[in-house]
Amino acid sequence: MSMVISLSLAVLVVYSLFGWTIYFSQSSLLYKPLKEMPYTPADIGLIYEKVALRAGDGLKLAAWYIPAAHARYTILFCHGNGGNLSYYLDTISLFHEMGLNVLVFDYRGYGVSQGQPAEEGTYLDARAAWDWLVRKKNVAPEHIIIHGRSLGAPIAAFLAAQVTPKALIVESAFTSYEDIAKVFYPYLPVHWFAKFKYNTLQSIRRVQCPVLFIHSRHDELIPFRFALQLYDAAEEPKELLEIEGNHNGGFLYSGRVYREGLLDWIRSLDTSSGLSQVKTCIV
Repeated sequence: MSMVISLSLAVLVVYSLFGWTIYFSQSSLLYKPLKEMPYTPADIGLIYEKVALRAGDGLKLAAWYIPAAHARYTILFCHGNGGNLSYYLDTISLFHEMGLNVLVFDYRGYGVSQGQPAEEGTYLDARAAWDWLVRKKNVAPEHIIIHGRSLGAPIAAFLAAQVTPKALIVESAFTSYEDIAKVFYPYLPVHWFAKFKYNTLQSIRRVQCPVLFIHSRHDELIPFRFALQLYDAAEEPKELLEIEGNHNGGFLYSGRVYREGLLDWIRSLDTSSGLSQVKTCIV
């Protein structure tokens, strides 16, 4: 009996230590910023403008604006949790090839942006990017498409619920921080120690513009079921584009399906109020 009690206590101690370690490590587990910026759009032959954004709390943020000839729409891109904007040249190049202007920015603490990452701060950062496009660049809101990938998705959805963009793209998204934490730590009381919300589902319910959801069934980090839940929660018009490949490389692996699916949806924004059906695309 004493051995059973000892083993039980040992398991409890290990479990508690693991839980407290996760609790205090949440910020470093969620945010993976890099300071060094080894690449610029010039490295792939693109003309770009260095932009200094000013967040609502005064922090200075780095951004790039990459114009495309005769572009009708501008993508405001909210990137994922890793690296910094210099690691998204593949995405920038793809948008440019599609004839879209792009504004990509770094959250606080990423690249040369000031400050430290925090949830409320990332919302302020996205709003600073929107305000720069509308007020400084004089881009009409009806010509702006907000696009968020991975961690950028709840940030983009939050922004889209506050402003009036032409449309919103939600790519490889989780429904909430708590929900994705349960995927990674199913045996921990996530509800009680989650420090962040990043509630994409809640924001999506308030979005009034057309929404395109993009997700791969092979996403090894964020389950495809989250895309279906978000799709169900969104108002019409909405569309779901299914791609293939892993979490970080699906947009590249899917190639033509990703590009043509995105272009078809963008064209639909001009011809109607958008599509309202699930569109399954397989490479």
